[in-house]
Amino acid sequence: MGKTQLGARVDADIAELAKKRAADLGLSIGDYLARLVQDDASGLRARAVEAAARFLAEHQSVFDEAEDAQQAAPGTRAA
Repeated sequence: MGKTQLGARVDADIAELAKKRAADLGLSIGDYLARLVQDDASGLRARAVEAAARFLAEHQSVFDEAEDAQQAAPGTRAA
């Protein structure tokens, strides 16, 4: 399968973030963007967001208790 060059204008901070993330993953910018598009098109990102939302909903009481404990004891950190 051949490759095609794309051109896009993005804010400088987004371009820098993309470069850093690609480098962190050991990918070229093109390969990193291709991975993002494939993940988006396959629904992977949507499923991950849905899973995170379910996790938060199921465990909200734990987060609430930790927040309450932190507010009750100023200067200490909840686990």
